[in-house]
Amino acid sequence: MRFHAKFVGLAIARAPADDDGAHRGLPVSAFGDILEEDVQWHPFPAFPPQARLAVLVGEPARPGPYVVRVKVPADVKLMPHTHPEDRVYTVISGVFYIGLGTRFDADKLKAYAPGSVIVLPAHTPHFHWAKSGEYVSQVAGSGPLGIDYIVEGDDPRKQDGTAA
Repeated sequence: MRFHAKFVGLAIARAPADDDGAHRGLPVSAFGDILEEDVQWHPFPAFPPQARLAVLVGEPARPGPYVVRVKVPADVKLMPHTHPEDRVYTVISGVFYIGLGTRFDADKLKAYAPGSVIVLPAHTPHFHWAKSGEYVSQVAGSGPLGIDYIVEGDDPRKQDGTAA
């Protein structure tokens, strides 16, 4: 059984909230910038509690382009899941490990060094492991951002009892 949840907005520096309380990154319709020191990291309920997410561009909860960064500390795993949107990952720092499939299998992990780019089509089952230390990846896609865990019990929101 798959458990689906859509993105809940997070804030970054200089990112105002909409009337509905959702946050957004820089708009794609005008020049803007975010310096590394201005990136604001926040927990994301769909990730293990140690992982962090930062919204850089767009409004991931809504249709349209977005860019987010994901920071995962050493030894943290993201169990098999899919996303409803196509994604392009760029490794910013550390080694990014990703494997394809509906079951976590360390033998299927492939390591990507900083600067690597990975294209992940929508609905591709995959998993991550910060096997050799913390990594930061940047993800570009077209929202709304979502995450569907293959096994409902692997969803951190379900483990907290906060999943709807």
